[in-house]
Amino acid sequence: MTAAAPTTPLLDEQICFALYAASRALTTRYRELLEPLGITYPQYLVMLVLWEQGPTGVSGLGERLHLDSGTLSPLLRRLEGQGLVTRTRVPDDERSVRVELTADGEALRASAAGIPASICAATGLDPAAIAALTAQVGELGDSVRAAS
Repeated sequence: MTAAAPTTPLLDEQICFALYAASRALTTRYRELLEPLGITYPQYLVMLVLWEQGPTGVSGLGERLHLDSGTLSPLLRRLEGQGLVTRTRVPDDERSVRVELTADGEALRASAAGIPASICAATGLDPAAIAALTAQVGELGDSVRAAS
């Protein structure tokens, strides 16, 4: 009797591919919406955190966005060069850097206000379905990070 050959998983049955393809499609749509604002998708994510939380340390931004400082620092440098944020050393701890919105960075919020509705429309899902899916994907990410 011979052993059955292992079956190769089908690409379209892999959760990693479904998430990857959906992420690429969403990121492409975000890129189209963000281009007129002059920021990239990763820069938009930084701005979202700052609009939500206010002044934040670089380490806090990295934790929130799951980015290391080597990735985050160039993003912040470009945002600072565009006049959207400032970076200052924390007086009590010279190793810590605080990121804060400028007036232009705060004003950009109004220009970006319609982006979530445009993304919602592009998905074909209603806001409740998007919220449920977002929660599920967030829990999935947490589980995978915890298993590592």
